[in-house]
Amino acid sequence: MEYSQAEILETMRMTEMEHLDIRTVTLGLSLRDCATESIQSTADRVREKIERVAVDLVSTVDQIGNEIGIRIANKRIAVTPVSILTEGARGNPIDLGRAIDDAAKTVGVDFVGGYSALVHKGFTRNESEFLDSIPEALASTERLCGSVNAATTRAGINMDAVARVGRLIKEAAERTRDRFGIACAKFVCFANAVEDNPFMAGAFHGIGEPEAVLNVGVSGPGVVNHAVQHADRDLPLHELAEVIKKLSFKLARAGELVGREASRRLGIPFGIIDLSLAPTPVPGDSVANILEAIGFERAGTHGTTAALALL
Repeated sequence: MEYSQAEILETMRMTEMEHLDIRTVTLGLSLRDCATESIQSTADRVREKIERVAVDLVSTVDQIGNEIGIRIANKRIAVTPVSILTEGARGNPIDLGRAIDDAAKTVGVDFVGGYSALVHKGFTRNESEFLDSIPEALASTERLCGSVNAATTRAGINMDAVARVGRLIKEAAERTRDRFGIACAKFVCFANAVEDNPFMAGAFHGIGEPEAVLNVGVSGPGVVNHAVQHADRDLPLHELAEVIKKLSFKLARAGELVGREASRRLGIPFGIIDLSLAPTPVPGDSVANILEAIGFERAGTHGTTAALALL
């Protein structure tokens, strides 16, 4: 595919002035073949597999970013939900979480997600015990992230899970009160959790996923805001949607370029691109600015949630 000079300059502007970045390249990795009857032996096998498969992830992605001139902010790993690996295994699941965290440090990734349980219709005995381990596991590790799927559109909401998650969040905050409650920032409670999410803290490698896969997360609130602000102020809503849709395609193409090149160099299949409007503290990188550019007097007024859903 050939790129015009205008497209190249547009991409340069988006990266230099509008805060476009590839937020993450996330390696999804199945650990189901690591499960044994002992948490300790499972932990050893998990550590070995992560360090073997992800050994070149960070260096390769950094090299690609330098070559194409687009900042790739994070390199991450998502693993099989740990509650699945602990079914029928003797030992403390926290030891498995710490082994995953140690492996993440060894390979140099920013975060590893998957200390998770899928309980939207109820708990197994193992999952009930596993949930109790989440606060300590997240508080005693640096890069480990966790999640609970407590609801789906089809099954409804598991209110018992919601009640327990509330207590887990409080305990996690108390355990890390001297670190600004960081354990809470590493935890997500989901409805309709997806199996190939590259973003933290809710990433995990789903049951329907392959052995290993590379998923890319792209974020660009500043880019969308710039496009909306420079559109005709009297533009009808459906035409404004078309402007944003075309821009989204350009963002996706940048993410695909990174993902496919990383896939080629690492020998791992390329999965999906996840477009996000996740904001950052950088000035101009705010979703609220987009809503105000669309026409809201101030983000937070009546209709803000509906506008965000449309966006």
